[in-house]
This record gives sequence, structure tokens and C-alpha cells, in this order.
Amino acid sequence: MNKSEFADKKVLVTGGTKGQGAAIVRKLAGLGAQVMTTARASVPDIPENVIFVESDLSKLSGVEEVAKAVEEHFGRVDIIVHSVGGSSSPGGGFKAQSEDEWQKALTLNLLVAVRLDRLLVPKMVEQRSGAIIHISSIQRSLPLFESTIAYAAAKAALTNYSKSLAKEVGPQGVRVNVVSPGWVATEASVEMMKRISTSNGISIEEATSSVMNALGGIPLGRPAMPDEVAELVAFLVSDRAPSIQGHEYIIDGGTIPTI
Repeated sequence: MNKSEFADKKVLVTGGTKGQGAAIVRKLAGLGAQVMTTARASVPDIPENVIFVESDLSKLSGVEEVAKAVEEHFGRVDIIVHSVGGSSSPGGGFKAQSEDEWQKALTLNLLVAVRLDRLLVPKMVEQRSGAIIHISSIQRSLPLFESTIAYAAAKAALTNYSKSLAKEVGPQGVRVNVVSPGWVATEASVEMMKRISTSNGISIEEATSSVMNALGGIPLGRPAMPDEVAELVAFLVSDRAPSIQGHEYIIDGGTIPTI
């Protein structure tokens, strides 16, 4: 990739302070993009040339605040990467998922993207150009009922919504694609193992083994790394992928056993 490949691009990455979101921010900023990212709290290692907006996207007012910041700083947006997401649900299957847990999962993993798109995509349609990536998960088709049933359902809805949006805005030059990682070695995955361990009275190693077994194993022998997800995203939003539209790209080390 050329280090100035995204020099004229204005980019918003949600959830860009940790894990794969942070890797995507670093990748696009390193390729010359003007990047804005957002999270509930700042971290010390945000790249100097990245604009950070502290905002709680689980609230509609937070979404509106970010959309306003995009307009004020950029005037337009060329690329949106919806990386915010995750699960805080306890282990214990469907009975452990309270109303509050379902609401949190659906808001964070579906409605944040829907709300931001509603505010930002019309301008992309006006300019007849843009690229959007929704970060989903292989759990949308391979759910782990032990602790992420609500998360998996929300990601399934996000993937379906993405296809609909792609069909609607594609004729106006706006590309929408989905990246669905499997297990990625992030801070969040470590926290999930801790929750499963605590809820079931087992060790971290046993919790990890239980998740691996539920996934059916990872043929590659390891989880994906955040930078690997970032590489895929950078390609899909680049001008080198002008005809890729309305598809889902899985990066899971071969976890899903079917075509």
C-alpha cells in the first residue's frame, strides 16, 4: 500500500481506541487519511494526527454529537468504519440474559451503526461517493449461546441491515461491505474469558478451551490479530476495490467449517 493512498480521504472510525478498532485507526492514518475516532474515554496512545471525540454512542445524543463533530472538522466523510461493538453479558445461556443485557447488545452492535448512517450517509449519497464497513462477527451464523447470544443476534441483524443499505445506496456510488472476524486477540476477548470463568467456576484456560470447542476449533491454530483485520478493512475501503459492494468478508482462520 502507498503511504499516501488515503491522503484526500476523511474517515470516521467508531470504537477506535482498543483492539481491532485501534488497529484500523492506525492503519488508515498511517496511509495518509484524516481520521476521526470516538469512544467513551480517551487513551494515551491515540496517534497525534487523529481527532478524538469523547462520546457515549449508546445514547442517541452521543451519536448526534459525533455526527456534528464530523461536519465541523471535515465538512464531509468519505469512509465510515463502524468498529464499535462487543458484549458485556454474563455466562449462563439465554436465562442469564436480562432485558438490560439485550438492550445493551442491540444498541451497541446494531443501532449505533444505524443511527450514525442515518445522519452521515445522506451526504455520501449527495456527493455520489463513499465507502462504509460494518464490523460484524462470525457469531452471526455461528453463535456462542453460553455468553454472547444477544451479541450474536445483534450482529446477525447488522449484517442483514448492511446488505439492505448496500442495495439502496450502491446506485449513488456508495459502497457498503461487512467484515466478520472470528476470534480476534483483543482486550475484549480476554475479558470475555474472565466472565465465562467467573460465571461457571472454571479456570481461564478451561473457559478458553470451552469457547474453542464451541467454535469447532480454529484450523489456523490461533486467533486473528487486530492488524490483520485492519489490513482487510483498508483494502475494502480503498480505490483498489471499486466493484466490491454488498458482501461479507470473513477473517476467522478457517473457523466456519462450511463454504
